[in-house]
Amino acid sequence: MPAMMRAPGWIVQLLLAADSFVFARPLPGRPDGKSVIAGYPWFGDWGRDTMISLPGLTLATGRQDLARQILMTFARFVDRGMLPNVFPDAGDKPDYNTVDATLWFFEAWRAYITESSDIESLREVFPTLAQIVELHLKGTRYGIHADPDDGLLRAGESGIQLTWMDAKIGDWVVTPRIGKPVEINALWYNALCVMADFAAMLGEPTAVYQDLAERVRARFAGFADATTGGLYDVIDGPSGNDSSVRPNQILAVSLLHSPLSAEQQARIVGLCGQKLLTSYGLRSLSPSHPDYKPLYAGDRWQRDGAYHQGTVWAWLLGHYVLAEYRVHGDPDLALQRLAVIHDHLFDAGLGTISEIFDADAPHLPGGAPSQAWSVASILEAWWRLQQSKQATANSDMLGGCVR
Repeated sequence: MPAMMRAPGWIVQLLLAADSFVFARPLPGRPDGKSVIAGYPWFGDWGRDTMISLPGLTLATGRQDLARQILMTFARFVDRGMLPNVFPDAGDKPDYNTVDATLWFFEAWRAYITESSDIESLREVFPTLAQIVELHLKGTRYGIHADPDDGLLRAGESGIQLTWMDAKIGDWVVTPRIGKPVEINALWYNALCVMADFAAMLGEPTAVYQDLAERVRARFAGFADATTGGLYDVIDGPSGNDSSVRPNQILAVSLLHSPLSAEQQARIVGLCGQKLLTSYGLRSLSPSHPDYKPLYAGDRWQRDGAYHQGTVWAWLLGHYVLAEYRVHGDPDLALQRLAVIHDHLFDAGLGTISEIFDADAPHLPGGAPSQAWSVASILEAWWRLQQSKQATANSDMLGGCVR
């Protein structure tokens, strides 16, 4: 963890905050089980939040063994090719109403294997990962399946919320997103590429994953929205394609394996920077949309109605920063964007990062005052930027010696 040893004070504070989210979840046969509290004071451990948070909470903080314990804990709960959304209390059954937690599981494993080179653990979990891909191709709960016509992942049933934009009150799903959501297919492409890499590491056949990934990459072009210059949020939905400008498209740039050209990546970063970027994260909907809600306030119906209709999410700032760095290659600009979070550490939960912020200035914090993926995504982005800067410095030094 050399980069963290040179970290500024506000990053050191977030390293301390990261410790508060990890807790013991012993299981039969796995007494060292671990999981992640999504946020304080009212969240439990959620599959999606845990997988998104894992690199920042464990790898960026130099705790590879902890990452492995969390990954192996969740692997025990894979069912019908899916990771649970909400972990059960003792004696209860887990809920599997999520399409993205399972796909983030692949990215979490990729990050762990990259840092640890733990081939033994990879060999143990590879059959589970392979079965997940197989069941997504065949189909599993809630209409989740790869479309045989294009290989893209379709998901959704009426009355069910499956993506991270999951607000539901009674029978009202605020943003149902039935069809082929953009970030789900960016994660699907990334997962297939990760599986090809894993198979190569283990000496397993790679062609099936490479071919699937190439098919998805080619058909991902269907997300291009000529009107906005970005990507549709959902395609092939009940009402056609959804041209709402939302931050989900940024994941098609920030993930390691992107299905987009460099030109497309630049357009998406530009669009999100213009319409969605704030000091503390990305808005969940463009202000020009008629459903935009500038404030997260009011009764439960009003709050949940605004939750993903403009409200700023801090966890997305890390992904925007990494995407922008990928496009422009300016680590100092990226680090400056992250450093603004320093001011917030005194605003709500002291020394930690809130779940959400108002969409309009002054972007007052709201929701849970301490959220795992908010802290983790900022830590992960800072850590990866420092790694990149160090790699560039080492490359320059080596080049100088050779010359």
